[in-house]
Amino acid sequence: MSLKSNLTFGRGLKDGVPIALGYLSVSFAFGMSAASKGFPFWSPCLISLTNFTGTGQFVGVDLIAAKAGLFELAFTLLIINLRYLLMSLSLSQRLAPNVGLGKRLLIAFGNTDEIFAVAMQQEGLLPFRYMGGLIISSFSGWVFGTAIGAGASNLMPAAICSALGIAVYAMFIAIIVPPARKHQPVLRIVLIAITLSSVFFFVPPFHSLSSGWSIIICGAIASAYGAYFYPLRDDDNLSGESEEGGEQNDN
Repeated sequence: MSLKSNLTFGRGLKDGVPIALGYLSVSFAFGMSAASKGFPFWSPCLISLTNFTGTGQFVGVDLIAAKAGLFELAFTLLIINLRYLLMSLSLSQRLAPNVGLGKRLLIAFGNTDEIFAVAMQQEGLLPFRYMGGLIISSFSGWVFGTAIGAGASNLMPAAICSALGIAVYAMFIAIIVPPARKHQPVLRIVLIAITLSSVFFFVPPFHSLSSGWSIIICGAIASAYGAYFYPLRDDDNLSGESEEGGEQNDN
């Protein structure tokens, strides 16, 4: 693959604008969520400056507010963000040869689901200038939205802040519903995770378990179920179901 000259810093900034606009609403909700839990204005802003993981930040703030232990916090976020390891390994194979270790570490910090998807759609090798523009544009939207959300939470009435908090749940529903409706394996895995989560929340013997460990256990069991019953080969996609109990995989 050759290094495409049209993958400039300006092109990266432009390609990152739609991502930044999408991040505004989510990071706004994060800023409000953190402020509503008693975090000072600077705290969610600092978190967004030093972390770039939406789900991880939401869960992390919830665990900190619940006074979870450091090991529980670290292990939960490790499980949630483990997918970035696989995405970074894949992205590293598309980077230009002159992208050194320091630049690769910066790209790894800014590698999110959306940035990964946009970068992998480009033809040829990816220069650092393009990845830098793409990440800076997206990251700016994430930090700016967090600051607005944290600041707005201190100005708006508590009732409005509580109502806007539903945006967090709407975000997660928007993520899981489309693939769950389209793919039966995804739907079954989601239902297993929901069932396990309900058990940990409502059944007294399990209710005492902290939210962090509940997330870890539910995620591990649901993922193990999906990996065992619906394994994907190199030539597979999610257009059909894997074989299970006589079901035919339609690829």
